[in-house]
Amino acid sequence: MAGALEARGIPAADRLEADVEGRIEADANFFRIAAVKLNYKLKIPKGKRAEADRALAHHENYCPVHMSIKKGFEVTWTAEVEEV
Repeated sequence: MAGALEARGIPAADRLEADVEGRIEADANFFRIAAVKLNYKLKIPKGKRAEADRALAHHENYCPVHMSIKKGFEVTWTAEVEEV
């Protein structure tokens, strides 16, 4: 996510946070991650909303972490964007 923002002129350092919630399920004799929900919190410069929305809309198709884990369990996300 940070790279997609930076490429669009939106600084991500100290402006991007994520709350992560996981759902764990018992499967036979072990536990496994069943789902992960992310909520990004992003503060962007005024006038950069369109660029931020574009980065958010496309990030999961280019994020290596998302691409790796989505085959193992459900991954969903939301974003709270604040122009400052």
